[in-house]
Amino acid sequence: MFNEVKKSIEWGEETLTLETGKIARQADGSVIATYGETSVMANVTYARAQKPGQDFFPLTVHYNEKYYAAGKIPGGFFKREARPTEKETLTSRLIDRPIRPLFVEGFKNEVLVICTVLSHDLDNDPDVIAMIAASAALTISGVPFMGPVAAARVGFEDGEYVLNPTVDDMHQLRNNPEQRLDLVVAGTKDAVMMVESEAYELSEAEMLGAVKFGHEQMQPVLDLIIDLAEDAAKEPFDFQAPDYSDLYAKVKAAGEAQMRAAFALSDKQERTKAIAASRDAILAGLSDEEQIDPNLGSCFKKLESSILRGDVVKNGTRIDGRKLDEVRDISSQVGILPRTHGSALFTRGETQGLVVTTLGTGDDEQMIDALNGTYRSNFMLHYNFPPYSVGEVGRFGFTGRREIGHGKLAWRALQAVLPAATDFPYTIRVVSEITESNGSSSMASVCGGSLSMMDAGVPLKAPVAGVAMGLILEDDGSYAVLSDILGDEDHLGDMDFKVAGTEAGITSLQMDIKIAGITSDIMEKALDQAKAGRLHILDEMSKALTAGRTEFSEHAPRIETMQIPTDKIREVIGSGGKVIREIVEVSGAKVDINDEGIIKIASSNGEAIKKAYEMIHSIVAEPEEGKIYTGTVVKIVDFGAFVNFFGKRDGLVHVSQIENRRLNHPSDVLKEGQEVKVKLLGFDDRGKVRLAMKMVDQETGEEIVKEESEG
Repeated sequence: MFNEVKKSIEWGEETLTLETGKIARQADGSVIATYGETSVMANVTYARAQKPGQDFFPLTVHYNEKYYAAGKIPGGFFKREARPTEKETLTSRLIDRPIRPLFVEGFKNEVLVICTVLSHDLDNDPDVIAMIAASAALTISGVPFMGPVAAARVGFEDGEYVLNPTVDDMHQLRNNPEQRLDLVVAGTKDAVMMVESEAYELSEAEMLGAVKFGHEQMQPVLDLIIDLAEDAAKEPFDFQAPDYSDLYAKVKAAGEAQMRAAFALSDKQERTKAIAASRDAILAGLSDEEQIDPNLGSCFKKLESSILRGDVVKNGTRIDGRKLDEVRDISSQVGILPRTHGSALFTRGETQGLVVTTLGTGDDEQMIDALNGTYRSNFMLHYNFPPYSVGEVGRFGFTGRREIGHGKLAWRALQAVLPAATDFPYTIRVVSEITESNGSSSMASVCGGSLSMMDAGVPLKAPVAGVAMGLILEDDGSYAVLSDILGDEDHLGDMDFKVAGTEAGITSLQMDIKIAGITSDIMEKALDQAKAGRLHILDEMSKALTAGRTEFSEHAPRIETMQIPTDKIREVIGSGGKVIREIVEVSGAKVDINDEGIIKIASSNGEAIKKAYEMIHSIVAEPEEGKIYTGTVVKIVDFGAFVNFFGKRDGLVHVSQIENRRLNHPSDVLKEGQEVKVKLLGFDDRGKVRLAMKMVDQETGEEIVKEESEG
């Protein structure tokens, strides 16, 4: 009934298995990849014909995490998986980026890749396994795919690279000073296709070594996929790339001169208008049939690309006149918004980010419900890219994959320099509003985010800057690496290589390739050139701010922490939360307590924090024998008076301890509600508190010291 094919290898600490032929047999390619006890099913389907007028490659990748994979039931009212989580969106992008460039040029048939997590052992992250499964499914599907591609995760601990570190290792990245890297690398047999990383100030050599290590370690996986394909691959789809050389010749003849003149304009808006005008002129010179040719878009792009690329490689000339390693002019301003906790405006050429930081309390932490458990995050970075930032009319208000991906890249770059939560007990939200864009807005978010947090008083370990590098690689092997790329250089170039970090090292690296991979030599040159650019940008940023402000905005909450014994937590909370609600109502401060007994008291009013602190302290602290307290008489009896002297603690002042004379009754000198100074004498056998007034000066609160009689 089934024509099963299964292949396995020992890879790292676990067994990697690829199997096909039993499940989802109507898909063009279906592979289940299992590593440890984590299994991901990848299914590939593709259209046998191109849609009429289709002028782009419609590849769609979906990565789905099913809660049953970890033995969980989804939260929420409907109890089923709903909109994609941030992790699912990011992993979908992670899979898409290395496979997209490997489809045969000219192939524009619709392709759908769906990866579903079927089982999760809570140790091995499904993302790399999903990338391997998707590559294997594409390789056996018959679609014109020039793979396979494989992937690996790399850690860096105690100076050694680690293959496929566990989920716990990566979640503890911020809390483990020995674990300094979470890097995912994908590549073919000969070249690297994609890099995504989160790092803790690694040097360029250490980062390059990690990429090389990952590429070496994925080679057995590539062999495994090929081995599977030899037994299970379907017949290749009969695809012939369209020959549009005649059409391209007409397009080039009709508009090359005007297009070249358009690219000579340094201003983006003027250049965009001139390019559009040259396109219109070319269209006017074509026949009606040629104007609707689906390859016309490819002809336009090829012409634009040849103009931009040729000038860069041959002459070292960029469209805005810069040198290959030159960064655009930079302007940095902080504190530009009066009511926000921290703000910065970072402008680099025609790319600009208005970045705002808000400080919150523990109540503001983000709750993340993942397959491997629920946890809280006290740092959020949200990136917004409205249509006006590129002078366009478009859909607004929808958070797309691009916004999520760029925001996460900036988050990775900045989280490495955040202070420990124990030292800075605030929830931090950074929002980057891209107000202008002409290349590398995610790196502008990194620079603006760093300045904005410092303006808010966040004590960063060091400022962070980012720069986007580009690549022009010609067929003859000649190439040029570009610093701080423009939008056109990104669109028409071969690489988008983003590097962020401090003066000491790299905190994030992301690389996307539009060709069939790059060599380590090119990557090494790009890293070295990026370092120079990063240091230049940090120097420009320092003109605005070099470290976190020592004073918070008057509108920001103040937070103080205190540690109480865990056995006192119940007393602070009270029955049904009665006590802690009373503390909040009376003091006006927000109070948050965790299971370890760490209490965060937050308010923009210092007196409110002080009041809440005193109220909590009176509950959890124990009175000290021999210490003098100010108390209130709460009850008078024949044998003395009960005084409330320590929080809700009462003690007895015996009639003999009220004054240094005999009293008929305590009411002779005391009345209820009277404030008195008392000394704690100790506790009797039954734990009752014994207090005294007679050895304390009732006006000054000082203890009366008896003078020794002269002999």
